[in-house]
Amino acid sequence: MSTPVPGTPSLLRAINDRAALEALLDRGPLTRPQISDLTGISKPTASQLLARLEEAGLVVRDGIREGLPGRTAELYRINGSAAHVAGADVTPARIRVSVADLAGTVVGEHTLPTPDRTGVDVVARMAAALDGAAAAAGLTRAGLGLAVIGIQGAVDPATGRLGYASHIPGWHIPDLVATLSDGLGVRIAIENDVNLAALAERADGQAAGAGDFVLLWVADGVGMAVVLNGALHRGATGGAGEIGYMPAVGAPLMRDVRRTHTGGVHSLTGGAAVLKLMREHGFRGRDAATALGRAAEDVCSAAAAGTRTASDAGARAERALTELASRLGVTLATVVAIVDPALVVLTGDVLRAGGEPLRARVEQHLHSLTIPRPEVRLSTVQGNPVLAGALQQALRETRDEVFSSTVPLP
Repeated sequence: MSTPVPGTPSLLRAINDRAALEALLDRGPLTRPQISDLTGISKPTASQLLARLEEAGLVVRDGIREGLPGRTAELYRINGSAAHVAGADVTPARIRVSVADLAGTVVGEHTLPTPDRTGVDVVARMAAALDGAAAAAGLTRAGLGLAVIGIQGAVDPATGRLGYASHIPGWHIPDLVATLSDGLGVRIAIENDVNLAALAERADGQAAGAGDFVLLWVADGVGMAVVLNGALHRGATGGAGEIGYMPAVGAPLMRDVRRTHTGGVHSLTGGAAVLKLMREHGFRGRDAATALGRAAEDVCSAAAAGTRTASDAGARAERALTELASRLGVTLATVVAIVDPALVVLTGDVLRAGGEPLRARVEQHLHSLTIPRPEVRLSTVQGNPVLAGALQQALRETRDEVFSSTVPLP
């Protein structure tokens, strides 16, 4: 039997410091008595703790709380300027960057158009994008502690190269993460964009608290994130969830997918396929999301009018959504049979445009094909979920470092 190791005073101080900082993050500005109550430490210890954190630059005073019985009490909050991080969303057309402070407040944003051309210098592109966002935040690039980049691909941990991203020129270089970190002077992490969307969904969306779920993303392409036991499952080469390449019922069997860069699921449910399906049923639009959104609106209008007065457009919309839901249900049934998730989240421009009418039909088709019947939900993350997830990851790692270093351990 192992002998318990007693906590040293410095270790206990570090634990108390972290608990107080987490409480300030979760609850906002707090008084010394409130911190004492939330963390279970005595008021004198809370006073010493706050003095220590204030001296370290991690908390600042935030006014006075009045109107309560007893003496007025000073408020304390996290000092957001103690550290800054960046999140980036990279697509073939642009790089979008957001900068957040330690408290999680977005303080700067920048979008860099990236027209497709040969001879791309990926370090120069990322430098321009980060510099723009840092300048908007009143910082320089050197003031960023960590930048998490979301991209439509995955870095193979064995080779350090980006895969599944032939459509994004310039990023296929050896030791991509190290090359960017060295060239930019900023610590860099790269994550699949759909994986980051899943992190955002788990933090602030429909998957909050879920230990096992999958997130299906449909925009121009098709992707999936798999979360098992609360952690992202990336696979041996980082390609877990690249279901666009998966063979699909009703699609030609595609071989040599490394050359064709597509697969059965993508050919049936990707943006181009959805737009074609909607047009076949008479719904036009500049892209798949627009056309599908119009079909979903007509389904809602027909339902509100009642079946007896449903228009031809409503009937066509019903057929269009039913066909798309069937394709998506078959795709998800394969995943459910293997992973058995508790929850399926639908996101991406196309699926969000389909809204509740599409979600309900996808769930119906999925449940008709599987023994497990996971709930199907539509994403509720606002804004850009890739950027939100990138900032979540960057903040989590940075806070772990900062909050764990308030008291030097012996």
